[in-house]
Amino acid sequence: MLALRNHTGPWPPRMSTSRPVVIVLGCPASTGSSTAAASDGGLAQAIACARASALPLLAVVGVSMLPQALAHLPVRDVVSLPDGCGLGAAIAAGVAARVDAGGWVLLPAVRPLAQPTTLAAVARALAHHPVAYAQHEGRPGRPVGFGAELYSELVRLDDDTSARRLLARYPSVGVDVDDPGALPPSGVADGLTLLRAVVDDAAPRERRRLG
Repeated sequence: MLALRNHTGPWPPRMSTSRPVVIVLGCPASTGSSTAAASDGGLAQAIACARASALPLLAVVGVSMLPQALAHLPVRDVVSLPDGCGLGAAIAAGVAARVDAGGWVLLPAVRPLAQPTTLAAVARALAHHPVAYAQHEGRPGRPVGFGAELYSELVRLDDDTSARRLLARYPSVGVDVDDPGALPPSGVADGLTLLRAVVDDAAPRERRRLG
């Protein structure tokens, strides 16, 4: 497992001056996909998409995906976890590795992929909202982004349930994008889209839209 930096200073301020970081999620259990789906070009494409957004990036991958990740990124930009690691733990590891970010935009390494402009749009929304997510034609999808003010809670996530509870506690904003790739394939609900569904059910009056 690659070492993570330990955070010993003060929590990041509510409005960080740093840019958000795209966290490419390549742990199969965190994306709701199989290892084969992520390895079939999905990880390389997700990394390329993140690069094209002009945002800093970090990959959080299962050990089975580590060689593929290191073929595209330097060691400092990769965090390795057990393949069975869930969404909450993957988020926590990625956030802990980038404590000075102005937010974190989560991109699953599975196809279809959101466009780079969609990543950038969600990242911009984090300057004013604690949680933002892409939506296409009124349907919530991915990526989902978290603002820097949620750092202390994000690094304590340890399972999918804790991630859902966190999202349900904070107001979120949907960013309208002309990007079908923001949605998972029909009939498939990945981990991030399932999290969005929790917010849709739990806090409908808190939701806002940006378009």
